[in-house]
Amino acid sequence: MKRNRNIIIALFSGMVLLSSCHDLDLNPLSYGSTETWYSDETEVKMAVNELYKSEFWTLDEDGDASTDWSDDNIYREALTDFQLGTLTGQNSTITTIWDNQYKVIARANGVIHKAQRAIENGASETAINQLIAEAHFHRATAYAKLMCKFGDVPLVEEDIDIDEGLAMGRTPLATVKQFVYDEYDLAIAGLPTSYSGGEQRATKGAAMALKARYALYMGDYELAAEQAKAVMDLGIYQLHPSYRELFLQSTKNSSESIFLIPRSIEYGIYNNAQYPLPRNVGGYGAPNPTWDLLAAYVCTDGLPIDESPLFDPHDPFKNRDPRLSMTIVPFGENWCGVEYNPHPEALQVMNYNTGEMITNNDTRANAQYASYNGLVWKKGLDESCLQNAMRSEADRIIIRYADILLIYAEAKIELNQIDQSVLDAMNEVRARAYGVDKSATDQYPAFQMVSQEELRSQLRMERRMEFPKEGLRYMDLIRWKLMDKVMTKKVYMMLYPSSLLIENVVNTGDWFWAFTPDIDENGLADFTKLEAAGKIAVVATKNWNERQYLWPIPTTEVLINPNMKQNPGY
Repeated sequence: MKRNRNIIIALFSGMVLLSSCHDLDLNPLSYGSTETWYSDETEVKMAVNELYKSEFWTLDEDGDASTDWSDDNIYREALTDFQLGTLTGQNSTITTIWDNQYKVIARANGVIHKAQRAIENGASETAINQLIAEAHFHRATAYAKLMCKFGDVPLVEEDIDIDEGLAMGRTPLATVKQFVYDEYDLAIAGLPTSYSGGEQRATKGAAMALKARYALYMGDYELAAEQAKAVMDLGIYQLHPSYRELFLQSTKNSSESIFLIPRSIEYGIYNNAQYPLPRNVGGYGAPNPTWDLLAAYVCTDGLPIDESPLFDPHDPFKNRDPRLSMTIVPFGENWCGVEYNPHPEALQVMNYNTGEMITNNDTRANAQYASYNGLVWKKGLDESCLQNAMRSEADRIIIRYADILLIYAEAKIELNQIDQSVLDAMNEVRARAYGVDKSATDQYPAFQMVSQEELRSQLRMERRMEFPKEGLRYMDLIRWKLMDKVMTKKVYMMLYPSSLLIENVVNTGDWFWAFTPDIDENGLADFTKLEAAGKIAVVATKNWNERQYLWPIPTTEVLINPNMKQNPGY
């Protein structure tokens, strides 16, 4: 706990935030008077520490009902505005992200342009310049997030007053993108590779890594590959030995984590584990992994489930990539001390803590609000989450080394520069899932030299298996232009227990999947044949609107600023 103390304390430092009368928070009023602040190293560091606040580093998909932006997570029948195709500039997620990123930009601007005061007052030039480099890192990332969601956005490099803010229009994406790259370069030049004392702050590797990520998102594949390779060549990051353990609260600041935001129950910054945990252990069993995600994991022969002879739809966790059972709780497993079994006839299950059978509240035959599709999350959770009122302090990992390896591979595939280095990067990630070295190709389904089209397909499936519940799937679908496919699909669930009894399918094993769904070249599942056969039920229907490849500018910004033009279709 103590190793993350500096940033944790910073999140609760006495720098009271004052509200602005304008959503685009261009004039930071958070440091007392900006005319006298930044007078010494302590004040500059306090200002920079503010940029690490948890609310500035949310993920695209945090696993709750309001952030279901992809096809990996679902909250029963409740769909988000995005999933319904009804997104507007009044959506709270959109306005919050816009507001928070412009707060980051305003505060970073203050550091960048005024921290020289501390040097003039005798502070260490080296220390202050390093803090300024951190501000460049945060400003780059804030603009990167905005451009990925909104396209053209106002580019504010200086402190400006309200009148100037109200007159600003949107800066072209190309200009913002180049600004982001330049900002990351300034951060790379001024940041250290690591910090003494265990401080979790932006580093040279973090700036390189995020520059690689956003270059990939923008389709700048040469730059993405170059920056990812630069991170790899630093030689300071490596995959955590255990995929399962990487995301648990017992693992702090792994060598795989390139940039993270620490969590601390002691300081009131934590994840709520009660929602995803099963009902038998006191959780809510919602939100849930989707059937689409379950179907996306390849079998241990490396083939999709509709091609592999190893797949059994009546036992869908058997013979699958090991990450499946580390991400979604397998049926019948001892999970947090209680058997997890959504089977409609499993009215009682074993409590391994007491050695007694108990009422099974994770089957809908007993509990109406048990998981509709029979699935619950396992990734990032374990029995320790039952302590401390189901609060978890697992690191919020923003970017990790596995992502760098697959960014490198994807960029090289898109450039059609497929060589052994691409296969090595992909195999390093996959081999870790099997607990072996990538050289042990007889012990896992290693990637082989195939066509660009085939390897692209395999890379996309690999990313999905590696990164669920990490906030990356949304931007994968956006840049691959797959939203029109995944957001027009139905959301499926098991038949109601009474229907299963009427259909007499429980004893045949058809209570979950009667047969195998089809999988396309992008790893997307098609359940329509199961629906047509009456074997599954529809819980909700998603809708897609092409305009949502870009988010709407917040309505308040458009209403009060005649120069702030809305994105097409809104």
